[in-house]
Amino acid sequence: MPFLPKLHAAAGAVAMLTILGLQTAIALGEPTGYPAEIAALRKTVLYIVCLVLIPAMIAAGASGFRLGRGWRSPVIAAKRARMQAIAAIGLIVLLPLAIGLWALAAQGMVEGRFHLLQRIETLAGLVNLVLLGLNMRDGLRLRRRPVPA
Repeated sequence: MPFLPKLHAAAGAVAMLTILGLQTAIALGEPTGYPAEIAALRKTVLYIVCLVLIPAMIAAGASGFRLGRGWRSPVIAAKRARMQAIAAIGLIVLLPLAIGLWALAAQGMVEGRFHLLQRIETLAGLVNLVLLGLNMRDGLRLRRRPVPA
C-alpha cells in the first residue's frame, strides 16, 4: 500500500500539531481567570481531542503497526513501545482530565484542584509530544536511504 507511509506521517504530524496547539491555547487562554472563558476553552479542547486528536492517534498507531509488521528492528520495537505509552497516557490520563477539567470549568470551579489537574494535563501532554517526536525521528531514520560511498 503505497499511501500507507504518507498516511502514517500525516496522522503523526496532525497529532503532534494538535497537542502543541492545545498546549498553547491552554497556556494562553486560561490565565485570563474568567470562568466563562475557561469553560468555553475547555469545551473546545474536549471537542478537538475527541474529533481530531484521537482519530489522528488511531490512524498513526494503526498505520504504524501495519508498516512495522514483520520487522524485527530494535527501532521498530522502540516505536511500538512508545506508541503503547502514548496511547495509555492519552486514554488513562489525558482524556479523563480533559473531561474532568471541562466539567469543573463548566461549574465555575476554577480553583486549586483545577489548576493541579491542569498541571498534570500539561505534563502528560508534553510527555506525549516528546514521545511522538522520538517516534517521528526514528521513522525518518528508517526512511532514509544509505548514501553511496
